[in-house]
Amino acid sequence: MSRIRKFRRRALVISGVAFSAAIGLAACAPPGSDGAEDASAPLTGDPTCGEDPVVLSAYFETGFPLPSALADQFTRQYPNVTFDIREDQFAVITQNAPRTLQDSPPDLMRLPQMSELASDGLLLDLDPYAEAFGWDTWPASQLEQLRVDEDGSRGDGPLYAMGLGYSMTGVFFNKELGAQIGMTEPPATLDEFDGYLAAARDAGITPIAQFNGGATGGLAFPLQALMASYGDTAAVNDWIYQKPGADIDTPENLAAAEHLAEWIDEGYFADDVNSMDYSQMMSRFTNGETLFMFNGDWESGNLDAQMPGGAGFFLMPPLEAGGAIGAMSAPATYGIAATAEHAECAAFFLNWAATDEEARTIEVETGGSHPMGPADGFMPEVAEGSVTAATLAAGAAISEADGAMDFIANATGAIYAQSWTPNLQKLVAGEQTPEGLLESVQADYESQVGD
Repeated sequence: MSRIRKFRRRALVISGVAFSAAIGLAACAPPGSDGAEDASAPLTGDPTCGEDPVVLSAYFETGFPLPSALADQFTRQYPNVTFDIREDQFAVITQNAPRTLQDSPPDLMRLPQMSELASDGLLLDLDPYAEAFGWDTWPASQLEQLRVDEDGSRGDGPLYAMGLGYSMTGVFFNKELGAQIGMTEPPATLDEFDGYLAAARDAGITPIAQFNGGATGGLAFPLQALMASYGDTAAVNDWIYQKPGADIDTPENLAAAEHLAEWIDEGYFADDVNSMDYSQMMSRFTNGETLFMFNGDWESGNLDAQMPGGAGFFLMPPLEAGGAIGAMSAPATYGIAATAEHAECAAFFLNWAATDEEARTIEVETGGSHPMGPADGFMPEVAEGSVTAATLAAGAAISEADGAMDFIANATGAIYAQSWTPNLQKLVAGEQTPEGLLESVQADYESQVGD
């Protein structure tokens, strides 16, 4: 057992039990006081939010409208349920997650990383709800990334989270700027993509506007995309899931990091990449100031509204035409605190988000991603030629190719802010090498999860 895990509390596993399913779920007193839900009571009947007033406390990520849009629609359908929503940037949530789950446990929380939180007993085991709602009849691959075993490895064990759709990253492009350099369709190979980057630079067009400032290194997006072009996505997942012996410092990933360094050296990123934040990146892309942007499908609906017909999307192309493809594609993960006041209603909301037609429509039109849920679940019609249509098609291709990866920032609770981000910023500044980047991240990873 690792140096860190041997000191962790055993994950809170409520085998076959969960919070009581009273027919009327009233607003309860704080956990531990009279009236709070009893985590030791067996799950009986169908989980519900009841009819009495309920205020669900939620901790969401700033800049992503999907969860709030779903919350608004849920309240319209269930007027007795309202939401008290707090929002923070991803890096802040990462830093605050353990203390928040322990000191002021939310009913719903965006989870930056799961292994430590589950192993420390801070998240509710959702398997009883999975059985009650029938989540165990959905495609198993939807829930694998959300399971954590007793050693802290992901992919097996109890279910500790659910997703509000599957998020996926790739490359957005400005169609008008692309036409100016002769790009009439997405590149079929990495070499072809490199050619378009060079052509854009030579034409005086900023090839890529990418955020990489502050506490969130956005160059992790193109780096991971390059990892998919050069290597095996399953090996990357093993590292993220903390599988024994997993290593991010491999020859394939080194080739990906070297390729990213070449892009930096060639001037393919905006000059101020290391000070650019996410909102600046979005503004430059929607204003037509850059050809490419590495980002996620959560912006598809926004881009369809702001750039109707003007933006496209593609996955990072393989080394050779027709080669294997892969991409970061993972559930937008949300969990319930182990001592949440309204756990049953929160679980009911998560099930509603995956199965209700209005909710699934919002996930597609606002979130730009494929909802979770049954394989034959309702899907709304999407306008042909839209960015949303392109991202949904890319997601289907990744699923068929079995090329989905979780985000490399999710390997540990601290790896993004304390290792990936500063090392990627140093790479841009010429203070780090591709070899040193991977060596440093792997050393930090081992110090956080143990041998």
